[in-house]
Amino acid sequence: MLTYALVAGVLFGLYFSLVGIGLSLVFGVMRIVNLAHGDILMLGAFVAFGVVTLAGIDPLFAVPLAFVIFVVAGLLLYWVLVPRLQGSVNPEMLSIILFFGLSQVIEAITTIFAGTSERSIQSRALGTVFTTIRLKLFGGKPGAAGPVQILGQGFPMPWVIAAVTSLIAIALVYVYLYRTRLGTLTRAVMSRRDEALATGIDVDRVSAAAFGVGLGLAAVAGVFAPFMFGSVTPAFGADATVTSFAIVVLGSLGNPLGTALGGVVYGICYMVVQTYLSSWADLLPYVLLIFILLLRPSGLLGRRVRVA
Repeated sequence: MLTYALVAGVLFGLYFSLVGIGLSLVFGVMRIVNLAHGDILMLGAFVAFGVVTLAGIDPLFAVPLAFVIFVVAGLLLYWVLVPRLQGSVNPEMLSIILFFGLSQVIEAITTIFAGTSERSIQSRALGTVFTTIRLKLFGGKPGAAGPVQILGQGFPMPWVIAAVTSLIAIALVYVYLYRTRLGTLTRAVMSRRDEALATGIDVDRVSAAAFGVGLGLAAVAGVFAPFMFGSVTPAFGADATVTSFAIVVLGSLGNPLGTALGGVVYGICYMVVQTYLSSWADLLPYVLLIFILLLRPSGLLGRRVRVA
């Protein structure tokens, strides 16, 4: 049972890393507390519902669709809201108020159009592309893919697909931050925003790109939410935001790659608690937040990882 909990914890942990990395990127670049982060996850889940119900295709196709939609939405939202925040006396406090209001608006509008009932997607819907490829290459009987065997334990295919997709997304974030010119500029803004502005860096352009990418990553995580959590409602965003903050603070606030470690640690803790003390699992984000803020406010990698 412990082996199952640990492996499942790593799978969930990779997914939780994707859940939190967009929030960490936005805060690291702009020092903005995006309380609507969880609502973007919820909207990403509804993109997956739309792909399945309207087009009848594998929800994996919702991944690039959700990313593009919310990168564009993030760019537009940035230019409408954020420059005004940055020009205020206390942008961090105002961002909490503004994005809390945005969260409530998103939830209310989604409730009006989608209702309050839980929405779920059948597990066999995810991975039909991989199943088709397997049948073409290796033959066999068509049908839903069975559990994936890891260390002698069987795990649902959606968990594995979500973990692999999350790992790819984290790798792409690394490439974005450390192998591109825009990423170098982004890390400069993360390190010293005032100095970056003084050296002639277009801080608004860099911040807009980071904000769009952050929302896009959140939407991609949302595509897998129905499979990882069972179902999603318009009220899902609030809990997802708390979980995201716990992951980000656990890794290192404002350090996207530290969030990857925080997600894995959180995932392992979550699955161990879920296995042995399931009634306490819902309290885990709050307990971890209090624990980390009291004992190590800088996070696991807060003093050892540089961003520039």
